[in-house]
Amino acid sequence: MNGGDSVNRNDFPMLQKDLIYFDNGATTFKPKCVIDKTIDYYSNYCANCHRGDYDISQKVERLYEETRDIVKSFINARNRCEIVFTRGTTDSLNMIVFGFMKNFLKKDDEVLITKTEHASNVLPWFKLEREIGIKVKYIPLEDNLVTYENVKKSLTSKTKVISIAHVTNTIGDVRPIEKITELAHLHGILVVIDGAQSVPHMKTDVINSDIDFLAFSAHKMLGPTGVGVLY
Repeated sequence: MNGGDSVNRNDFPMLQKDLIYFDNGATTFKPKCVIDKTIDYYSNYCANCHRGDYDISQKVERLYEETRDIVKSFINARNRCEIVFTRGTTDSLNMIVFGFMKNFLKKDDEVLITKTEHASNVLPWFKLEREIGIKVKYIPLEDNLVTYENVKKSLTSKTKVISIAHVTNTIGDVRPIEKITELAHLHGILVVIDGAQSVPHMKTDVINSDIDFLAFSAHKMLGPTGVGVLY
């Protein structure tokens, strides 16, 4: 869909069925324009990206890179090179933890998460704890909510990373990310944001929020399954 296009119930073939669906937080139905574009690729220019000099391969590469620019603008990143395509939020978070943090963090460094995080933002840190000896700590919750004050109280001289969802998939609370990143960066702490539930529903500006890493999935925002973004 183009930026000025609206979407309504009639755009979703799945909603033409006798069906009531309440699981959009898990995955969204796909509008016909997304379905048609996928069929168009498989029917008319099915080729590898970055692998050939013939016409349809170059078309795939052009559309692929144009999508990177669209995502860059969508989250207001500074450079298109900051947009990495992955298989989904889980894959993006795994890349952050095992592709960067494993070589950045040292034994006894502390990573702050919460007890209302998605498993994708918990299990990789536990594995890194076993592998290199980091310490996973929890930000205390007030009525299941993350507060700036509790984040501040959780910081120690060993805190190196804060890794939390912007919006949780458990109770839907919205965390004060801008204030948290400002505090974290005053102490040289990196901020990882699970944006799977936030990016589809609210304006995301990675420059304004000053986050260091962001992960989200296409399939939770009307896009195809098996596509994710790592900023």
